[in-house]
Amino acid sequence: MEVISIVLLLLLAVILSGILSRMLPLPLPRPLFQIGLGALIGLAADWRVTLDPEIFFLLFLPPLLFLDGWRIPREELFKDGKTIVELALGLVVATVVGMGFFIHWMIPAMPLAVAFALAAVVSPTDPIAVSAIAQRVPIPKRMMHILEGESLLNDASGLVCLRFAIAATLTGAFSLHQAAINFVWVALGGLAVGAGLTWLVSHAKNWVSRRYGEEGGAQILISLLLPFGSYLVAEHLHCSGILAAVAAGLTMGFVEGSGELAASTRIRRNTVWDVIQFTANGVIFVLLGEQLPAILAGAAETVRLTGHHEPWWLGVYVLAINLGLAALRFLWVWLSFRLSFFRQGDGQSTPNWRIVAAMSFAGVRGAITLAGVLTLPLVLSDGSPFPGRDLAIFLAMGVIIVSLLVASLGLPVLLRGLLMPPEHDQQSAEDAARVKAAEAAIARIEEVQHELAEGRADADLFVSAAARIMDGYRERIESRVGTREENAEMRRGEAIERRLRIAALKAERSQIFRMVRKRELGSELARKLIRELDLAEARHAAQLG
Repeated sequence: MEVISIVLLLLLAVILSGILSRMLPLPLPRPLFQIGLGALIGLAADWRVTLDPEIFFLLFLPPLLFLDGWRIPREELFKDGKTIVELALGLVVATVVGMGFFIHWMIPAMPLAVAFALAAVVSPTDPIAVSAIAQRVPIPKRMMHILEGESLLNDASGLVCLRFAIAATLTGAFSLHQAAINFVWVALGGLAVGAGLTWLVSHAKNWVSRRYGEEGGAQILISLLLPFGSYLVAEHLHCSGILAAVAAGLTMGFVEGSGELAASTRIRRNTVWDVIQFTANGVIFVLLGEQLPAILAGAAETVRLTGHHEPWWLGVYVLAINLGLAALRFLWVWLSFRLSFFRQGDGQSTPNWRIVAAMSFAGVRGAITLAGVLTLPLVLSDGSPFPGRDLAIFLAMGVIIVSLLVASLGLPVLLRGLLMPPEHDQQSAEDAARVKAAEAAIARIEEVQHELAEGRADADLFVSAAARIMDGYRERIESRVGTREENAEMRRGEAIERRLRIAALKAERSQIFRMVRKRELGSELARKLIRELDLAEARHAAQLG
C-alpha cells in the first residue's frame, strides 16, 4: 500500500508542476518546479524511495530513448549529419576524457573511474528541457533539429561510456584494447538487436492484421513492449540495451512508413506515448528532488573526506564543473560550425558568436543525465559501498539545475531575433506532396464512384457526391501550383479559413455539451459527435500551427 501511495504522490507532483509552471510569472522550465516539489516531499514526508539502479534504468530509459529515435525527423538528421555526429560523438568523448581528469584533479577523493562515470552522465543533452525553456521564444527549426539529433546520439554514446566506467570501477582494471573490442560488440550488437527485433515484430503484427483484422489496443501495447524487449534481449546478449532502444525507435519510424496502421489507432497510440513521455520525464525530476535531502547529507560527508569542512565547497564543485562543460561545449561548437555547418549554408565560414552561444546554452542536462547517474551501483563486487556515489549524484543534480537556470535566463535573450543559416526548403516539397496526394485521391474517387453507381437507379447521387469531394481536391491543387506570391496569399486565406473553422467547431461542441446538460441529447451519441469535432479541430489546428 505504501508503494502505491508513493507512486500516486509522485504523479500528483508531476501534475502540480505543470500547473505551477503556467501559473507563476517566473520564466523557469517545468523540470525546476518538479525538482522543488520533490524536495518538499523528501523534507515533509517520511517516505523514502529506495532506487534499485537496474530497475530504474530499465523502467525509464528504454521508453524515452525509443521515443526519441521514433519521432526524430530522420531527413533532417541526415542533412546535418556531419555536424550532429561531431557534437554527439566527438564532444561526448572529449567531455568524458577532459572533464573526467578535471573532476578527479579537483576532487582527489573521487576515484578516476568514478570521475569518468560522472563525466559520462553529464555529457548527454536534453532537448525536452530546451523546448520547455524556449516556449516563449521559439528555437529556429534547424537548430532544434540539430539539438534533437545530437541528443539522440549522445544519449547512447554517453551512457555506453558510463557502462565502461562503472565496469572499470567494479573490477579495478581497464584495458583500452579490450574496451575497444568490447565497444564494437556492444555497439553493433545493440544496434542489430534493436533494429532486427523491431523489424520482425512489426512485420509479424502487420501480417496478423492483414489476415485477421487489427486490434487497436494490441497495436499500442506492442509499441510499448518493443523498447523493453529490445533492451532486455540486448542486455542478455551482453550488448548495449541503450543502443538497442535507440535503434528500435529509429527502425519503428521506418517500418511505420508502410501506413498499414489504422488512423484511429495512430491517434490513440500517439496520445498514449505523449502521456508516457510527460510522466516519465516528470517522475524522474520529482525523484531527484525527493532524493535531494539524503544525497546532500551524504555528499557533505564526502566533502569532509577531501580535506574540506564547509558544505559550500559543494557549490564550488558544481560551479566549476558547469564552467568546464560550458567552455568545452562553446569551443567544440565553434570548431564544428566553422568546419562543417556554415560551409553548407551560404558560404559564410565564420559562425556568428550568438549562434555558437545559443547552441552552447542549449546544452541543457536533463532526464537522461539523472537517470544515468542514479544507476551507479550501490556497492562494489566485494560488498563495500560504491565510492563517491552520493557525491556524484549530487554533482550531476547540480549540473542539471544550474544548466536549466542559466539556459532559462540566457537562451531567450540569445534566441530573440537570431537568424540561422538558410534552412532546407520544405515548402516546395510540401506543396508537391499535397498536389500528388490530391491527384491520387481524385483518381480513386472516380474509380469508386463508377464501382458504386454501376447498375443503380440513383447513380446521379454518387456522381454529385463525388463531384463535391473532387472539387475540394481540385481547389487544393490550384492553391499549390500558382506563383510564389499567389501561393503565399492563398495560404494566408487558408489560415484565416482554418481559424474560422476552429471557432465554428468550438461553437458546435459547446452546443452539444449544453444539450447534454439539458438532457436533450444522450451521452453515447454526444461522445461520438464530440470525438468527430475533436479530430476535425486537431487537424485544422495542426495545419494552422
